[in-house]
Amino acid sequence: MVHTMKRISILVPRGATSLGCIEGSFIGFSRANEVLEKLGRPPLFDVKLVGMTKEPQIYDRLFTVRPDFAIAEVAKTDLIIIPAVNGNMDEVIAANKGFFPWIVEQYKNGAEVASLCVGAFLLAATGLVEGKKCATHWLAQNEFRRMFPNVNLVSEKVITDEKGVYSSGGANSFWNLIMYLIDKYAGREVAIMCAKIYEIEIERDSQAPFVIFSGQKNHDDEPIKEVQSFIESNFHKKITIEQLAAMSAMGRRTFERRFKKATTNTVVEYMQRVKIEAAKKSLETNRKNVNEVMYDVGYTDTKAFRTTFKKITGLSPIDYRNKYN
Repeated sequence: MVHTMKRISILVPRGATSLGCIEGSFIGFSRANEVLEKLGRPPLFDVKLVGMTKEPQIYDRLFTVRPDFAIAEVAKTDLIIIPAVNGNMDEVIAANKGFFPWIVEQYKNGAEVASLCVGAFLLAATGLVEGKKCATHWLAQNEFRRMFPNVNLVSEKVITDEKGVYSSGGANSFWNLIMYLIDKYAGREVAIMCAKIYEIEIERDSQAPFVIFSGQKNHDDEPIKEVQSFIESNFHKKITIEQLAAMSAMGRRTFERRFKKATTNTVVEYMQRVKIEAAKKSLETNRKNVNEVMYDVGYTDTKAFRTTFKKITGLSPIDYRNKYN
């Protein structure tokens, strides 16, 4: 059998970026090569840093990253890694648009493409995830939906994999995607050994336990903002949609439509998320039992509370308490 190396191109973006994503990807695939050699197999990954030019990029005023190649020098690659980028996303996309034709051309020629965390904004700007699933950091989900309404954002997911395009959720969950790719290319044994070396939960597939719901208020609909504040102050009471619509002097249908447009949640979802966020805080910090917490946040039906809690956090109330208290 002919042994072919997987050529991996880790992008070195312009502007602010997450050094951890660049270094982590480089180290992850390089360590997989070491594991393969220990198993008596040849190394599989040829890992290179690729910039728009070979000009070094300085991050956080201290750290210089020197690309091995400029994109013009890379005629063929097998996997492109887009690290997380920081700052004003319109500016970040504009600064890095020189990468996009190359990424699209490589994808058309059979390369796969993976974005890490908010690198999803650069991936989406290439057009390659139109109509596909994509994950990003849960903190960035509202801005992502606003900028890329045609992408199917699955904000609860840690990893997406669709037609040779991958994405990962927030922050350190990029490691889960790197392990997933090592598993896919080099096999389960190598991935498990790498995961043990870096102490990564290899099977984690949901960001939900880490999400802090802080109400989507970066919109300009003032009557809806007032309703949001009212819900957040009175979540433990019984509130009806009719009551909230009357408060904002709108008909129910108009109110529901405007609420969804402003917050990306339905009114019911918003009330549930506010209640569950209060329940999470309670489970993290005090010794009340699950039923007491449930009553405190305005639920009377145990089954409904547990179902909603699990849907939003990915864990049962008991499991959540055990993980975070």
